[in-house]
Amino acid sequence: MSQVGLRVSEACKLDLADIKWDLGRFGKLHVRHGKGARGSGPRERMVPLINGADRTLRWFIEDVWGQFDDDHTRPGAPLFPSERRNTDGSSRRVSDDALRNGLAAAAGAHLPGWADTLTPHVLRHFCASELYLGGLDLLGIQAVLGHSWIATTMRYIHVQQTRVEDAWVSGQQRAAKRLEGLIG
Repeated sequence: MSQVGLRVSEACKLDLADIKWDLGRFGKLHVRHGKGARGSGPRERMVPLINGADRTLRWFIEDVWGQFDDDHTRPGAPLFPSERRNTDGSSRRVSDDALRNGLAAAAGAHLPGWADTLTPHVLRHFCASELYLGGLDLLGIQAVLGHSWIATTMRYIHVQQTRVEDAWVSGQQRAAKRLEGLIG
């Protein structure tokens, strides 16, 4: 969720078959159950597996997913299975609460200062901010997060206090190099 900004409900509803390794440079996730705007129903989108998400998913599928003893060829096999079983013996989907509680427990154990603050939604904001800091433009971030309005995306991006100063210094350095090229 922190790498591609999925909503917790979107992550829970992903199937193994929603990973499209052959699309794009890194592969893509087919988010079939994205949040719709103003009651419009689920909005689908393709989310590129950028920001290391391709490596994380490969690790999870190769080293973790098989521990749930489910059939990876079964139609509708959840990408994130639960330890609980359906009546036919197949794995259930992990629930929103299980992901939220797991994140809270991990934050409590490894980031005690964030234990009451770190939520899946905070991870979406973190993702947006990191993508922006890494140079992805607002329209790209909007597409990744599945926002209808660019104004919504802008509220997700939190820049460092020194962002303006850093951008100014960077601009001055570029201008100096251009000037050197003209003079030299």
